[in-house]
Amino acid sequence: MKTVFISMFMVGFIHFSHAQKGKITIEQDASITKLLDVYKTSNSNMAFYTIQVGFGSYSKAEELGEQVKIDFADLPSKVIFDSPTYRVQIGQFRTKLEAERKFKEVRLKYPESIILKPEKTTL
Repeated sequence: MKTVFISMFMVGFIHFSHAQKGKITIEQDASITKLLDVYKTSNSNMAFYTIQVGFGSYSKAEELGEQVKIDFADLPSKVIFDSPTYRVQIGQFRTKLEAERKFKEVRLKYPESIILKPEKTTL
């Protein structure tokens, strides 16, 4: 009796486990796309705190930039020309607190690094 019950349960389970097939269609409102575009535009105009890890000649900045990409691969880095030197900056932090948290870690590897305030933007 036990084997008959287990056999019926297994047949029923196998039968109903294959019955879950379907097709899902997602319809997105056009205003969502417009909102995403507004969000992207506002973020591109926003200023962020950054950490400057060093500066110098073009070759020195490029070399430092490559090393920073290896050491802090999780942060975006860039080399900027600010007359008369090239500066290596990493990160985009919305708040000073976020920048300071990462700054502690960066400063261990690059003791001459500094936190730069975001420049005010006009929208």
